[in-house]
Amino acid sequence: MTIASTTHLVLIPSYNTGETVFSTVKAARQFWEPVWVVVDGSTDGTAEKLSNMAKTDTGLKVFLLPQNQGKGAAVLHGLNEATQAGYTHILTMDADGQHPADKIPEFMATSLANPESLILGRPVFDASAPSLRVNGRKVSNWWANLETLWQGIGDSLFGFRVYPVAPLRKVMKGQHWMRRFDFDPEAAVRLCWQGVKPVNVSAPVKYLLPEEGGVSHFNYLRDNVLLTWMHTRLFFGFLIRLPLLLARKLLNLT
Repeated sequence: MTIASTTHLVLIPSYNTGETVFSTVKAARQFWEPVWVVVDGSTDGTAEKLSNMAKTDTGLKVFLLPQNQGKGAAVLHGLNEATQAGYTHILTMDADGQHPADKIPEFMATSLANPESLILGRPVFDASAPSLRVNGRKVSNWWANLETLWQGIGDSLFGFRVYPVAPLRKVMKGQHWMRRFDFDPEAAVRLCWQGVKPVNVSAPVKYLLPEEGGVSHFNYLRDNVLLTWMHTRLFFGFLIRLPLLLARKLLNLT
């Protein structure tokens, strides 16, 4: 059953994910309305077909960016459009088929019950997950929790999550980072700094093989360098905010 909402929408940033994006969009539309896709300068021919899909589906809207700017930039474009349209929350999911569309209603219901919170997906990996990436993300998770004084970020990199629009848009407008692969972990940390509490909900994740339509733009060297620089910046930001974070934590304990 498709659930329609005037406050919560599904936002799918997409860049050169090939045919997989169409099955991802169709799966999301089975469970939710509206679904928005931000095509981030794709050159694989998917932009035209997605636009044609939207012409025959009132629950689907497609935005075309002229050139690739990065996942975070695509999300920010969606945030700006969502603000103008009066939406208060967005659920982000990847276009590459990794995220479970059937979990959308549960995540949205959790957000509706906790409207001031950040609803974080906590990935449940199967045998398809590369061990190097599964183990590597533990490092980023440790740093993200340190930088937020252990407020409870279950996973800093899993992009299947529900954001309150206003605080995320404010955070992103306030600085020029968070525009590429650094978006997901930095968004979680900075929202915690703003007092937005994380709520973790488990969700399965599947890594598709190339023959299954799987497409990955992750570059181990480039993106790990980006994450290292991001956590360096965030750590110094954490030190500056440490007195405030400690005071907030003590208040929550009393």
